[in-house]
Amino acid sequence: MEISVKAPAKINLTLDVLHKRDDGYHELEMVMTSIDLADRIDLVSTSQPSVRLRSTSGFVPQDERNLAYRAAALLKENYDVKPGVFITIHKHIPVAAGLAGGSSDAAATLIGLNKLWNLGLTLDELVELGAQIGSDVPYCVHAGTALVRGRGERLMPISSPPACWVVLAKPEHGVSTAEVFQKFEQVSPDNSPDTKAMVAALEQGDFSGICASLGNVLEDVTLKSYPTVGRIKDKMKEFGAEGVLMSGSGPTVFGLVRQEARARRIVNGLRGFCRHVYMVRMLGQLDQNRTK
Repeated sequence: MEISVKAPAKINLTLDVLHKRDDGYHELEMVMTSIDLADRIDLVSTSQPSVRLRSTSGFVPQDERNLAYRAAALLKENYDVKPGVFITIHKHIPVAAGLAGGSSDAAATLIGLNKLWNLGLTLDELVELGAQIGSDVPYCVHAGTALVRGRGERLMPISSPPACWVVLAKPEHGVSTAEVFQKFEQVSPDNSPDTKAMVAALEQGDFSGICASLGNVLEDVTLKSYPTVGRIKDKMKEFGAEGVLMSGSGPTVFGLVRQEARARRIVNGLRGFCRHVYMVRMLGQLDQNRTK
């Protein structure tokens, strides 16, 4: 039996780091939403008990370092699953880009194997399992638009942004999330976003308010180490994006644009000096039945 699962990328409309916790992790407060840029995860149940994985991208680890591999191994261990699985990741989301590609692959693996192996787990149970794999995995299991707190395990669904275009631009280099957080601890950033204002703008469907409330406390840290990110941000604003922000720990920058024609002009302008440029839509509240 084979199942395919959509694994959509996310963007951070806000990202705030409140403090460092006693367990060594950071207490986060973020507003995240899914976009229509996605990997596809193919899952084939096998008679052999092993987990095997391959990816169409050479930049993705194809062993236990891969979050999707770890998701499958976690299910097998926790629920004494006898069959194995062969996982194929059809990679479309850029790697190390601040778009939660690896976390979304893991979430899709949890969702798909829950169905493939007839485990009968609830969405909340899958979210709890996801928290054992990585901070973004619980959100990626849930997807849609949510206010995310704690390490990433506390989720509150909220209204999705009104329909608009999202232009994404990623520099050639990736960014290490661990490195960004390490540098963050050495500074005292003063660019914390107004999360309440963002939630209110989303609830009201206020596109201008959403653009005005975009904020990422990690942005200044990444921009200092990777000036290219700042140049992309400036260019996106110059070309007419109505709201511009770096997603996650970077380096991908996104721009929110209402009109398709303007979005296409921005894409054309950015392609002059940035190879990885995408133009996608918001996904809104994602249908949880993502398997085929």
